[in-house]
Amino acid sequence: MSPSSEPVELYGPEYKRNPYPLYAELRERGPVHRVRFPSGVCAWLITGYEAAHRALTDPRLGKHHSRGNAAWRARASIMPEPQHSQLQVHLLHQDPPRHTALRRLITDAFAPQRVEALRPRFQAMADALLDGLPGSGGTDLVEGFAARFPFQVLAEVIGLPEEFADRFDRDWGKVVQPVGPEDPGRPAYEARLRGLQQYIADLVRHKHAEGGEDLLSRLVAARDAGRLGQEELDSMVFQLLVAGQEPVTNQITTALVTLLRHPAQLATLAGRSELLPQAVEELLRHDSAFELTTWRFFAEDTELYGTRIPAGDSVIVSLSAANRDSRQFPDADALRFDRTPNPHLAFGHGIHFCPGAALARIELQVALGTLLRRLPELRLAVPEDELEWTPAVLARGVARLPVTYGGCPYAGSGANGPDAAC
Repeated sequence: MSPSSEPVELYGPEYKRNPYPLYAELRERGPVHRVRFPSGVCAWLITGYEAAHRALTDPRLGKHHSRGNAAWRARASIMPEPQHSQLQVHLLHQDPPRHTALRRLITDAFAPQRVEALRPRFQAMADALLDGLPGSGGTDLVEGFAARFPFQVLAEVIGLPEEFADRFDRDWGKVVQPVGPEDPGRPAYEARLRGLQQYIADLVRHKHAEGGEDLLSRLVAARDAGRLGQEELDSMVFQLLVAGQEPVTNQITTALVTLLRHPAQLATLAGRSELLPQAVEELLRHDSAFELTTWRFFAEDTELYGTRIPAGDSVIVSLSAANRDSRQFPDADALRFDRTPNPHLAFGHGIHFCPGAALARIELQVALGTLLRRLPELRLAVPEDELEWTPAVLARGVARLPVTYGGCPYAGSGANGPDAAC
């Protein structure tokens, strides 16, 4: 494919509702495609499992924004200054050796043994949220659970003080959704950005004054010791607050939508909790909340699978397209809880593999297990085509998930036991 080929448009309601037919078509045509995003920026999309796996470990592809060329920068650097320089130097935009040093500062907090030990605490959080839902009838599971549970878990894991947890505005998470300079929503976008930046500054000051052994306190201490720059500190806090919760919220919703489309598998999973670990892996593969990776760049013009990629053009890997490649996953469009092995790429691969993957897996197991156990006869309250899929470029999820349910939602769990609820 030549750079002059007409780009494939990766946006619009139909695409966001179900991108998989387009991904299947692109995989058949080849591994590299010129695409266009809502902001107008064009990029090179990698599809297919083998090509994606190689790209995610290709040392020639760097992630630092300084690698981007003028054409990319003109449309893709949506976040204005000074925030771009102050909030965009986190792990996702770093290369070794700096990436290695920064990542080392956070890995202990998300170590599998540590987060597994917190599972009972997470379960109590999930049950408390379910206790607050109507006993029967219906609710929006995003507002009532999916948007709240991951944030509560994150606050516990990173050491976010209660008063700051109460202050956090979920609307700030929209700062990662592109809003171009001419967009009518630009003033609201910049207001969100300033609000979040002020919140981070207040939080850093609080942690500096209070001290402690939690992750946020240790990051501030690393700044004070000269091992972390101020912009790096603010950017890492930004990444933790935004990337540490919104993808899990989205993954809970995509998993639930998938299960509601497959009532037989939903019923099986509701009755057999021992299937949860394998089921979560398959749900991650089947419809991943991280649909696309963030930008990568070649430092010089490079031939990739027969396509010439100009230096500084953005290269993006489609994780969702890779996870539905039938050459890697037989019957790839089917939902199969017995699929093994299941080497999906929902958390990426290589040095940028999601450091919070173990935590996310536990959150999903707890969330789905609790919802299916405590909300019997779970079903959509609206036609599926009325679900509003988030317009975020890289992510998949629904903004609202109206459901109905019946029976006794509290049976066998929570402070309000069966006798109190039924």
